[in-house]
Amino acid sequence: MIIAGILLIIVLIIIGLYNNLVKKRNEVQEAFSDVLTLLKQRYDMIPNIVNTVKGYAKHEKEVFEKVTQLRASVASAKTPAEIEEAENQIQQVLKTLFAVAENYPELKANENFLHLQETLKQLETEIQKSRRYYNAVVKEYNNALMVFPNNIIASIFGFKPAEFFKATEEEQKNVKVEF
Repeated sequence: MIIAGILLIIVLIIIGLYNNLVKKRNEVQEAFSDVLTLLKQRYDMIPNIVNTVKGYAKHEKEVFEKVTQLRASVASAKTPAEIEEAENQIQQVLKTLFAVAENYPELKANENFLHLQETLKQLETEIQKSRRYYNAVVKEYNNALMVFPNNIIASIFGFKPAEFFKATEEEQKNVKVEF
């Protein structure tokens, strides 16, 4: 009877630890899905921005083609590392696109363009918040995988650490401000 009671307690502890790891893994997946949702909103905005700029800068065809190609290639990114690489490329092209827009004063004053620019800025802020939340959830999940006795349960049931979003090399460079 005592042995059965001890075995029952051990089984209940294992079930509790397993369920906790599953909940944390699901939080990581949910946070990753939130990041992807925001990125999709940004990608859906890109054609609007391109079309607005295109109306003013018809001869900047190369920039528009690059934006379209990158937008299509981003859809194939699945892991945080692949998404980071695609994001870096998209950010560089968007910077180029806005640099092109700087050369057209009437475009910079266009209400639709200004609205798109402001919406994109807000979206970028939300993406950064979402990435920070994702990284916090990943840290909590990865820590849970590494502590005893969770590490035993995690290895038995095949739980793997999640990847963090990391700043790209471009984002890590010092910003050069000149007057």
